[in-house]
Amino acid sequence: MAMTRFQKLATAALVSVLFLIFVGAMVRVSGSGMGCPDWPTCWGCLIPPTSADQVDFDKLPIEKFQRKAERMGRDPSTISADSLRAEFNPRHVWTEFINRLCSLPVGFFTLATFIAAFWQRSKRPLVFFMAFASLAVVLINAWMGARVVYSGLKPGVLTTHLALAMSLTGMLAYCVWRGCEQPWRVKMSDSARARLRLLLTLLIGCVIFTGIIGAQVRELTDAMSKFHHNAPRSEWIGELEQSWKYLLHRSFSWVIFGLSVNIHIHCKRHGTIGKVGAAALFIILTQMILGIIMSQIHIYSWVQVLHVGLSAILLSLLWIWWYATSKNPCAKQG
Repeated sequence: MAMTRFQKLATAALVSVLFLIFVGAMVRVSGSGMGCPDWPTCWGCLIPPTSADQVDFDKLPIEKFQRKAERMGRDPSTISADSLRAEFNPRHVWTEFINRLCSLPVGFFTLATFIAAFWQRSKRPLVFFMAFASLAVVLINAWMGARVVYSGLKPGVLTTHLALAMSLTGMLAYCVWRGCEQPWRVKMSDSARARLRLLLTLLIGCVIFTGIIGAQVRELTDAMSKFHHNAPRSEWIGELEQSWKYLLHRSFSWVIFGLSVNIHIHCKRHGTIGKVGAAALFIILTQMILGIIMSQIHIYSWVQVLHVGLSAILLSLLWIWWYATSKNPCAKQG
């Protein structure tokens, strides 16, 4: 069945969020989070500079940068116009600026989805609420983006920033699924569908929990990139294995894999997996392979980016699949 105009807007908003999460992961693994040390300008410029010669370092708020350095554990007295000039990295500058630009489509499409939801509120009030909540989260996360810069990439702020982005996928996924008269519904008997819903609930809970722990692990690798700058990334694995967060994250991935196998068997016995379910289970398998690569071979930057981005896509698919197991009487079988 063709998507409605509202569903197309919600899908565009969801895709823009997923793309932004990919770009955000690239910012983190490349160490470009402070490529633009100020906000909303970048090195005091509306258009980011391409070289240090384009920056008037004497006009920068040095005292503010010193306070930020102190929050990051650095000696604030080491921050000066000359030190900032030496730290200027055009690649980091533009990587972070592109990340900021990618947030614009998120705001535009989420606002458009909210406006279009006004025509949904009488028949589908929950759709309107989800669209409103999505816009609210986008605005909060935009504010959080500024906090990330002002905090000097403080770990807890970074994790909250990512967690809000992940919650946004569930809200927009509901708008995508329910934004029509007859949303897709899993074709199974009531009892089989109820069991599938339970299994998916457990799986979603495990994915969210593992994602939160994974964000903590990424903060560990961020710290390693700062304090072990000259050490090869292959040596990070040994140090990571001393952390209970890393061990819990790695071990819990097998719980997710076990649940996905159980869901696969259940769907084969009582119906079909469908395109959404097949895509979700394929991503889980891919994530297992990426995890093995990072734990046993090497912590490649591109693997980290894929691992984060695919987690967001997986969560979106799982939410849609979970919504499709509801008992909504108006939902279409098939």
